[in-house]
Parts: sequence; structure tokens; C-alpha cells
Amino acid sequence: MAKAKNGEAISGARRSEAAVTALRCFLDERAKSGNLHEWRRAKAVLCYIEGERVEDIADDLDVARGSVNRWLRWYETMGVQGLATATPPGATPKLNAQQRRELTALVEAGSIAAGYTSGVWTGPMVGDLIEAKFGVRYHKHNVPRLLHELGFSLQRPRKRLARADLALQETWVRERLPAIKKKPMPAAVSSCMAMKPASGSTAVCIAHGPESENNPTSTRMASARRRMCLVHCRSK
Repeated sequence: MAKAKNGEAISGARRSEAAVTALRCFLDERAKSGNLHEWRRAKAVLCYIEGERVEDIADDLDVARGSVNRWLRWYETMGVQGLATATPPGATPKLNAQQRRELTALVEAGSIAAGYTSGVWTGPMVGDLIEAKFGVRYHKHNVPRLLHELGFSLQRPRKRLARADLALQETWVRERLPAIKKKPMPAAVSSCMAMKPASGSTAVCIAHGPESENNPTSTRMASARRRMCLVHCRSK
């Protein structure tokens, strides 16, 4: 493929009549199917080939200039196929299909059959089994995701007394508990919880005036009134 000229993002080969015809067909198909993303990419490339500037194309399509430049590179590298949306490939699975089937069978057989003393599978146990059986290490956070992909769900045990009578528990919750809630509070408890008003008075009984500082008589009278007030307050 001929290289693009200096300052141009698309080479002569991608500007040929056949290439432009394929680009227009791609544009019409995306318009009919309503695929706005791919239509916008093809429209940007076609406008560039027809001589419009990247800045104007970005403004007309309401996209960033970097997006237009990126689409031009895709078209230059792969043609119209580079403008199609493709699902990016994920990481290669650590276990192939056969190994996943074997792991499913081992988990379904139970942890005791796999050589563990506990009768309940845990994430670390499954991770240890995978490493021992297939030589592959899974992070503890990825083991639950793998089990979910294999059709298993997380089960959390509920704590219960070994000698608990389920029928009696249900009867107590259904009958006894509502009766306890409706039962009135005993008088002794209610009287203890009732609040009594505080005795005495916290109000200021006497206020000193400026004339009492140099008047012995007024000072003695004020002291007497204070004593009377204290006695009166304590007698209440």
C-alpha cells in the first residue's frame, strides 16, 4: 500500500474509486441500520477524503479532533473494516473447556471426595484444588467468578443451635412475641421510669445593688434576706 503524503492521513490507495465506493456503501448500510457510531466514523473519513479539515469535521459531527484522527488511522490501516465496531478480545482463559468440565465434576462430587476434611467448599479450597489439579493459580477474588461461570452459586450457612426445635421457634415468633409486645408495662416499672420535678428553686433570690458596697446597714439587711431566702427554699 502506498504511503500517505506528508501532512495527509490517508494514502492514495485508500482514496481510490473502489475504496471510496466501499466507504460510501458502508456509510449507507450504517445509516439504514441506525448504527450511529460506525456511520459517524465513515462520515468523518469521507469528508476528509473530499477535502474538509479535521477541525471542521469534528465541529460538524460534534466529536473531539482526536477521535477524527483516530478514525482516519483505522481506515488507513484496515479500510472500512477498521471503522466497524469489534468486541475486543478478552484474556485467554487459564482453563480450557475440558479442564472446566473436569473442575465442575470435582466440585459437584464434594470436597470430601477431593481429599479435604471440610464438607463445605470455600474459595481458597477451590483455588488450591485448581492449582493442584491443573497447575494454574487463580487469585482468591477470581475464584468466585469462575465458579459462577461454571454454574455454581455462593451459599452462606445460617447459624442455628444444634438442639433447636424449629417448630417451637416458629410458634414463639408467630404467637408469643406479638403477645409480649402488646402486654402493658407494669405499674412499678412505669412509676420508676416517670420523672419527678426537682425540689427547691434555682432562681436568684437577691441581687446586690451598687449602694450596698459602702453601706453596712444595707449589707446586714441583704445578708439577712439571703439567709431567709435559703431557709425558704430548703423548706419547699
